[in-house]
Amino acid sequence: MTLFLRFEAITTGIALRLAIGFLLIATALALYQVTTRFVFGHPSTWSEVITRSAMIWSVFLGVAPAFREGTMIAVEIVQRILPPRLGFLLYLVACGLTLTFFAILFWQGWSMTERVMGQKLAALEISIAWVYAALPVGSVFIFIAVLGCALRAIRFGGLQPAESDA
Repeated sequence: MTLFLRFEAITTGIALRLAIGFLLIATALALYQVTTRFVFGHPSTWSEVITRSAMIWSVFLGVAPAFREGTMIAVEIVQRILPPRLGFLLYLVACGLTLTFFAILFWQGWSMTERVMGQKLAALEISIAWVYAALPVGSVFIFIAVLGCALRAIRFGGLQPAESDA
């Protein structure tokens, strides 16, 4: 279990750094797009497409660290009202449902990515599959992070911050 939790910490760290990188790319290109459009009067045709694609990647990669740190939106009122053991069981059920959802998203995202391989992004000669690949890739990172959350909860007998598995 400790080995998996270390693996999860590494993969989630990678996802966080990649999400930050894609967000920086999106920010820089959005600024470039605004500058070329409104300052020079000649909008860039390619920067908007890459900005949107980088945002998609940033979101799907950023969900894994959000789960790990417990910053995803959660409805904890029911869990807090219940007796501790039942609340803990509810948390584990929620983790199981989340894992199921992202397993399905991985499968469907993979299928969609394969279907669009022959299509090109507007204004670029790059396959749109690179954008669609954010779904299965992000789902793998998220699956690992949520499984890590569930294992930490089981290991430490309740909901604990991610730092406790070091």
